[in-house]
Amino acid sequence: MSTSEIGLIGLGTMGAMLSLNIAEKGFAISVYNRTAEKVDAFMADAGPLAERITPTKTLQDLVASIAKPRAIILMVPEGEPVDQQIAALRPLLDDEDLIIDAGNANFHDTNSRAAAAVAAGVPYLGIGVSGGEEGARHGPSIMGGGDQDNWTRVYPILEAISAKYNGQACATWMGPGGAGHFVKTVHNGIEYADMQLIAEAYGVMRDGLGMSATDCGAVFDRWNQGPLKSYLTEISGEVSKAVDPQTGAAMLDVILDRAGQKGTGRWTVIESQQVGAPVPVIEAAVASRNMSADLETRKAGEALFGAAPQPLPAGAMTLDALEAALIAGKIMCYAQGFALLAKAGENYGWDLPMPAVAEVWREGCIIRSSMLNDMAEALTQDAARNLMFAPYFATLLNTHQSALRHVVGTAVAHGLPVPALSSALGYFDTMRTGRSTANMIQAQRDFFGAHSFERIDASGAHHGPWGSNA
Repeated sequence: MSTSEIGLIGLGTMGAMLSLNIAEKGFAISVYNRTAEKVDAFMADAGPLAERITPTKTLQDLVASIAKPRAIILMVPEGEPVDQQIAALRPLLDDEDLIIDAGNANFHDTNSRAAAAVAAGVPYLGIGVSGGEEGARHGPSIMGGGDQDNWTRVYPILEAISAKYNGQACATWMGPGGAGHFVKTVHNGIEYADMQLIAEAYGVMRDGLGMSATDCGAVFDRWNQGPLKSYLTEISGEVSKAVDPQTGAAMLDVILDRAGQKGTGRWTVIESQQVGAPVPVIEAAVASRNMSADLETRKAGEALFGAAPQPLPAGAMTLDALEAALIAGKIMCYAQGFALLAKAGENYGWDLPMPAVAEVWREGCIIRSSMLNDMAEALTQDAARNLMFAPYFATLLNTHQSALRHVVGTAVAHGLPVPALSSALGYFDTMRTGRSTANMIQAQRDFFGAHSFERIDASGAHHGPWGSNA
């Protein structure tokens, strides 16, 4: 009997939590997983919510259990598994039945799937979902992409399950095709950078100032009461104070320093190069994760060259200066992400709702931060302006850029790795340099390749008085 209002395929952590969220908000949902045992385990743990959940063991049963016109969410690993699932599911569906890919898809793949759906005359959406397990269960940030009519069709459910900021749903349609998944990709790139900036501040405290993990946790807790208030600052305090139940040591002190990644940060960096929108803080964060994975080489380097971090002399750096540097770095990180969104929107013909992007990130997602409300306001005033130049953030940067310079200089002088903070400073200085050194690069290019250059006193293409061009 077709009674469910929506279906979901893929009961991994995110899919299971999203299903419970949908059921809790009063919607009847049917679920399916390739391995039937996972369906049984999910239902056993669903508690009273199981009354609104229909478990199915075949795709045919899933489709039959959903009221027409059907809508089915895919929560399966990105890439080929998504294509395989669509290929298996589509022959069972009617032409008006909607497939919603809510996984971490590469937006280029989403563009291709959306185009294929249009050619076949069937509906398809690609939506970005952020918030991790907790967000999926209690309210994620949702970034929609695809045909707006299809988005509107399922919006009542997506609005109900999304996070709320002062009553406003953190669920917004971003544009056609892969626009939603692209916004989610940039979100994840900013996430990489924000995490790296925090990790560098932790490293300065641990290795430079000789602070224990518990003491670092207290600092993060204090910072979370000010401009750095955010989910990532909050959890950094929590993980710093946590104790390993096996050894009684600080949990951070027993965790191997080799960071994993799913690839979305890398996608952000690749796309920034494709569209010519530099994101050096995000690049530094991705590179740092890659270097962290090369643990044996790092150990060999320490044995050959000596340990890099050196304790800072007494009074060389204050925690207030470190906080100010982190504020400046965070502004640069977000400014780069939004600049990339703007450039990609121009490149792909998306009219991305820039203020709405900041608004949809204010709750539910991993990068939610008190700064995002001010960013939404700044983007409402001028969506094309780099956030660095918005009056509120320009004032913060003018106030804190000297601290960023001091922290980076002091850290570098004592071997404390701060690649993301250093990249933030380099970006800041480059973006306030009216005459850069690119004239040298243009001269070099013309010298070895006759590529020509522009002059400051005349229009058109010119060559220099060297080589065969003399």
